[in-house]
Amino acid sequence: MYSKKVMDHFRHPRNMGEMKNPDVQAQVGNSICGDIMKIYLKINKNKKGEDYVKEIKFQTLGCAAAIATTSALTELVKGKTLKQALGVDKKAIAKYLGGLPPIKLHCSILSQEALRKAIKKLKLGKGKKKVADKIDGVSQS
Repeated sequence: MYSKKVMDHFRHPRNMGEMKNPDVQAQVGNSICGDIMKIYLKINKNKKGEDYVKEIKFQTLGCAAAIATTSALTELVKGKTLKQALGVDKKAIAKYLGGLPPIKLHCSILSQEALRKAIKKLKLGKGKKKVADKIDGVSQS
């Protein structure tokens, strides 16, 4: 069964919806389960000159776990530098939610992939902004 926190994020998703004029957006899907996740990011620079997630929104078509994991991801990365955001992995998302059934762990992987894809697009200059190339964990190709 789902934890209370998973159900809370499913029933009351944080940062859900389409973002107007994002710096970048990325979409991923899983053909086996049918989940589709779209992430929107607005990026800014902090006082140290590092790129950080100023705003994040999502749209998810999927099960309760898919919606909850994407909602949790937005809470975990908002305000973080891109390097810190890349450190939020499937384990961190599942832990934040109080655990996920093993059959639903793929949802946390998919939400992580959506974020990584968006950041990769920024690095490659495929968004409205291009960010520093010094972000570990995202390849250039």
